[in-house]
Amino acid sequence: MASKRSILTAIVGGGVIAATLDIGAAMLISGAGLTTILQFIASGLIGKAAFGGGTATAVLGAALQEAMGLIIAAVFVSASLAAPVLRRAWIAAGLAYGVVIYGVMNYVVMPLSAVGRVPTFSPEGLIKNGLAMLAFGLIIAWFAQRGLQDDAPTGRRRDAARIKP
Repeated sequence: MASKRSILTAIVGGGVIAATLDIGAAMLISGAGLTTILQFIASGLIGKAAFGGGTATAVLGAALQEAMGLIIAAVFVSASLAAPVLRRAWIAAGLAYGVVIYGVMNYVVMPLSAVGRVPTFSPEGLIKNGLAMLAFGLIIAWFAQRGLQDDAPTGRRRDAARIKP
């Protein structure tokens, strides 16, 4: 069984790195600057007022993005503890999870947010945003696979078992 520390490390590592890189992907996809992206994220909570809130709403957006990353990672890590096949087949699981993330963010979170819209479909948008979410899922799955891969009978990490004194 994975230790509490390895579980926390997988969640925090995967969540923070995926969420942070996702901000960079949003900047590349949209051409917008960091402050605008972060304010857009904050607008999901406080609406259009986020764009007039300066640094304060940008900080709120960053905190919300990182919190979402942690929640998304915690869901995958928890699922992978219940179904270790998700860690063994981490690439396929991460890609599938990226599809789930894309769907949930675009068709559940966005419509329920203060922004309140379902994204319009375009092949270009689907490809760009879809690739970003596939990467998000892969990063989280990699951290789960790497941090939680225990040998069932002994509880020792595989990496530790390979090292001979």
